[in-house]
Amino acid sequence: MDDAAGDGAPRGTKRKAPASSSSAAAKGKAAAGKGKAPSKAASAATAKESSLLKQKSPAEFFAENKNIAGFDNPGKSLYTTMRELVENALDSAESISELPDIEITIEEITKSKFNTMIGLVDRERIDEELYDDFESAKAREKRLAKEARFQETQAKNAALGKKVKEAPAARGKGRGEAAFFRVTCKDNGRGMPHDDIPNMLGRVLSGTKYGLRQTRGKFGLGAKMALIWSKMSTSLPIEIKSSMKGQNFISFCRLDIDIHKNVPHVHLHEKRENKDRWHGAELQVIIEGNWTTHRSKILHYMRQMAVITPYAQFLFRFLSDSADKNLTIQFARRTDVMPPIPLQTKHHPSAVDLLLIKRLISETTKQNLLQFLQHEFVNISKSHAERLIGEMGPDFNAKMTVKSLTSQQLVRIHQLFRQAKFDDPSGNCLSPAGEYNLRLGIIKELHPDLVATHASSPQVFEGHPFIVEAGISIGGKDVKHGLNIFRYANRIPLLFEQGADVITRTALKRINWSSYKINQQQDKIGVFVSIVSTKIPFKGTGKEYIGDDITEISSAVQSALKQCCIQLKSKIVKKLQARERQDRKRNLNRYIPDVARAIMETLGEIADGSPPKRPRYDREDEELLEKVNSEEVTEMTFRDCLTQHVEQVDYEMALEYAMQSGVSEEPREAFFLNSLEGSYKFTDFQSPVFVFRFIP
Repeated sequence: MDDAAGDGAPRGTKRKAPASSSSAAAKGKAAAGKGKAPSKAASAATAKESSLLKQKSPAEFFAENKNIAGFDNPGKSLYTTMRELVENALDSAESISELPDIEITIEEITKSKFNTMIGLVDRERIDEELYDDFESAKAREKRLAKEARFQETQAKNAALGKKVKEAPAARGKGRGEAAFFRVTCKDNGRGMPHDDIPNMLGRVLSGTKYGLRQTRGKFGLGAKMALIWSKMSTSLPIEIKSSMKGQNFISFCRLDIDIHKNVPHVHLHEKRENKDRWHGAELQVIIEGNWTTHRSKILHYMRQMAVITPYAQFLFRFLSDSADKNLTIQFARRTDVMPPIPLQTKHHPSAVDLLLIKRLISETTKQNLLQFLQHEFVNISKSHAERLIGEMGPDFNAKMTVKSLTSQQLVRIHQLFRQAKFDDPSGNCLSPAGEYNLRLGIIKELHPDLVATHASSPQVFEGHPFIVEAGISIGGKDVKHGLNIFRYANRIPLLFEQGADVITRTALKRINWSSYKINQQQDKIGVFVSIVSTKIPFKGTGKEYIGDDITEISSAVQSALKQCCIQLKSKIVKKLQARERQDRKRNLNRYIPDVARAIMETLGEIADGSPPKRPRYDREDEELLEKVNSEEVTEMTFRDCLTQHVEQVDYEMALEYAMQSGVSEEPREAFFLNSLEGSYKFTDFQSPVFVFRFIP
């Protein structure tokens, strides 16, 4: 028994041990099952996949980050598409010194029409609950009850004579039907070479505007981003018609873009007859958009563009199946004086970085370091370059090959560029709108009572030249009370993110308007500021505003606005004085009847009295009394004399005011003559208020 018991215990222990280990193994398997531990094959596949390098094309990057280029939502995308096409058209016409004539059409396309265009048959809804805008019976009952309570409250308010509010717009739960638009822009510019059209419009980050110069664009995308948005929202190609001067054919191209490869996909590319000898480009793109939310922004953009480019003519049309939504606005040309074409310039030494220095070295045709410094940068003369090379150290000499410079030597050059003193770059490469054009644009679009403009001399920030032009108007049509701020960067309007902009902050916080006789709250004040530069210091991903952190630009904007305020103050003071004279004249005319009557009564009493023993009056006075007795002089005679005297005094004071204002003639209605047809060479002498054109 004991042996059996002794033998049984160990055997029982041995039997329990495997049970314990198997339980642990089972738990381990369960844990492994729950955690889904990867197998060796899966781990190897994951490691192999993570080791593979992936690349994105530029088109793919901007498609995934479309908000960077201003395509945040359908409404903003419609606005940005129109803006990009208009700015491209302006650049094209100005590049050949042609007065821009631009037509913009936005045509609304209904969902059924869009489906017909792409060959899709409309289908009726079968399962209503499947859709996002489905409203259950309970939700509908709740909404109707809320509307009934609102109407009851409104009826009570109306009965009590209180203000009645408008009914809130009904908001559906769903995102709503997609809206599609055909955007067309036609210009009279340079046009595009037939063979280059696919790459110019179907390949992102390829174009003719790269280089250091003043440009309207922000990212260098132009119409390409509109093509990407069209591909994403409608999958329809873009259509282009183009013809260059002197061509007897029109290039027609229908294409879209392969976003992943960043190459154009051409559907049709052919030449057509050009009977009218038209030159320019016409682009047509169909995109998803929202006219309702961004209608005001689009029209505001067109009005601001008409202000800064009075030499251009714009015809804007919005077409819809609903006749009451149709819209046609023409912004007429006011002048034929165009700003000069911006010139490409070289980099300033203080504005380059290491990467740019390496790129300039790889692209230069100069052989040695001396020639490279002298010809690839501005404001480095031969003697200055020799001094710089001597300062770099013994490892440098004027004859050394520039392409043999080591990384350490490039760092030394960069450090010296940042520390050395250089003359500021000139503003000759810039193309501001000009005071004359800015003044004409303000008068043409706003019709203000007073306007003043000022243009600063070229200034510099971080090695980049810039010019600030400012204008301030008082009064006008379609202008709200208070400050109405119009911002421009390289002659394009900036409409978004206004609060953080240097122009807005300067106008609101750094100008004491009351000291210039301007009421900031009650007067209709238009503030126009245009900044042009080879590098606009935009802030934010969308590049919609200029930061307030650059002292040079902030000071230049403040100074330009103050100069305008000083001009306006003198005009306002003279206007107040003229108003006071009018009030004085009106008051004098009011008292003329009473004064004439009093004089007549006094003279009548004197004339009726007995003659004095000694003569008390002069000969002239006696004659006047005799005329009063004979009724040759009456009360009306005195009224006429007093009225003539007041008119004479008012005329003399008005003449004095006119002489002080620089006006020596009577007011005249301004008119403008169109230039003669034909091309000829001429020289313009510009001033803030006129342009004298000399035609030899």
